[in-house]
Amino acid sequence: MIFVENEGITDPHLNLALEEYIVRKFNPESDYLLFYINEPSIIIGKNQITIEEVNQDYIDNHNIHVVRRVSGGGAVYHDFGNLNFSFITNHDITQMHNFKKFTEPVISVLKDLGLDAELKGRNDILVGDKKISGTAQFSTGKRMISHGTLLYNTDLGEVVNALNVKPSKLESKGHKSVRSRVANISEFMKEPLSIEEFRELLLKGLFSETTAFEIYRLTKEEWKAVHELKKEKYDSWNWNYGRAPKFNIQYDKRFAVGELDVRIFVEKGRIKEVNIFGDFFGRDAVEEIENILVKSPYDRSSIALALKDVEIQNYFGALDKEEFIDFLVGQ
Repeated sequence: MIFVENEGITDPHLNLALEEYIVRKFNPESDYLLFYINEPSIIIGKNQITIEEVNQDYIDNHNIHVVRRVSGGGAVYHDFGNLNFSFITNHDITQMHNFKKFTEPVISVLKDLGLDAELKGRNDILVGDKKISGTAQFSTGKRMISHGTLLYNTDLGEVVNALNVKPSKLESKGHKSVRSRVANISEFMKEPLSIEEFRELLLKGLFSETTAFEIYRLTKEEWKAVHELKKEKYDSWNWNYGRAPKFNIQYDKRFAVGELDVRIFVEKGRIKEVNIFGDFFGRDAVEEIENILVKSPYDRSSIALALKDVEIQNYFGALDKEEFIDFLVGQ
């Protein structure tokens, strides 16, 4: 595995562009590891409605970045006390949604540092009943990103201030506040370390059993391409905020795979526009299902017919098709 040096960049727009550039453009014969620390920012899951996830007045007044990532899952808060890791590997269908596979080496290092860490729930790393990390995945079909965020010394009060957490998510966790169920890794460390020192220990631990350890620094030409991707995509309002449709039917429900929120615009009995949001994880773009449903009559049998050849699990994980169809029609 090759460690990619991000040169200490803390701009979340640029770090997410770098991550996507690596998965799409770097040598497909190699695996890569990327670390980055972001300035205060909210990182939105690919399938979420930004305006419903953030406290816009607060983030405007506190100069907090809002950037959408390419992977699914929920919105997360980053700041200088938050270390983000990303494994870029070949796509393997057996590893999609297999968060245990790529969190194991991170958990192993945390255990070596004295933390009783373990993967629990869908995609969270916990110490006891406290969440210290969330993870997500993205696949191009050939290559994949498995990435996560480690709360090392984050301002946890800002998590509550900057995010709008939906009541259904709070209820599903059985807690009354976000702050009560998250914690910083530094709280469990026997000796105080800076986040830079923690980063070095984590890196050393991840490569402790690897003889072919390499560090790669991008060329000027590669950095130029990353900056172009940042400007075209990650700086754009359309990417970060633009997916907010008109609708006259709206349903949301929490499934085992995550929360689904559908907005449907029906005209003369047919679906004219449909958008599906949520913190679910899927291999394929949910826009494909949306396009299939457009022009279909808005009734259960017609929707079932439109989706008869669709592998729902490719878009949402282990979600039953019949359950999904019931959800679309409010049953």
